[in-house]
Amino acid sequence: MLEIKNIHATVGGNAILKGINLTVNGGEVHAIMGPNGAGKSTLGNVLAGRDGYDVTAGSVTYRGQDLLDMAPDARARDGLFMGFQYPVELPGVNGMTFLRMAANAVRGHRGLEPLDGMDFLKLLKTKMAELEMDDALLKRSVNVGFSGGEKKRNEIIQMAIMDPHLMILDETDSGLDIDALKLVSQGINLMRGEDKAIVMITHYQRLLDYVKPDFVHVLVDGRFVDSGGPELALKLEREGYAAYGVHEAA
Repeated sequence: MLEIKNIHATVGGNAILKGINLTVNGGEVHAIMGPNGAGKSTLGNVLAGRDGYDVTAGSVTYRGQDLLDMAPDARARDGLFMGFQYPVELPGVNGMTFLRMAANAVRGHRGLEPLDGMDFLKLLKTKMAELEMDDALLKRSVNVGFSGGEKKRNEIIQMAIMDPHLMILDETDSGLDIDALKLVSQGINLMRGEDKAIVMITHYQRLLDYVKPDFVHVLVDGRFVDSGGPELALKLEREGYAAYGVHEAA
């Protein structure tokens, strides 16, 4: 699904990623953890193709394609979904209209017929029932006036409708109370499958209590310094990053 080889990247001329290697296969969930400033969000933004994140060395292969040669919108249409730490607001853009247009862009790329209004509502109703959510959020402008939890739930709705192959989730658990965390985690778990893969960027074990990863990677100063199974996240929760030479301020 994803093969990252020796990726180096800069932001504003500053070296942030300093040799990242990662292989993600279909059916796998990978969690990336690390202290503030380690480069976790930078890695997600590089994969999504965000402006200002410049790759200076290395390669990224996504489903057999050179990801770095693909425009950001092409990556999205081809099934790479980015869940942002701080989802942006789109004033004046109705959530329902936005989601139907996005879904049809993906369908067109896959050679499928576009959904008309009735078929889209039928699909939406099915997904809302699976997620145990209602469509009230989609009747408003995208993310405008939403709480942090509402923005994250809205992203889960988008993810369910667009049905991506690879999901990069950047601190999806930030700003969520326990009920919202359970709801969002349920939505993530529903997206698991042999033809899909999930990379979760998180600071805390609490998300991993609900979405069990297959692999956990520790990112420090732009490099992976450790990898393991779910037990590694539990160790980090207990001991922090001191073993890797990191002493975060209280």
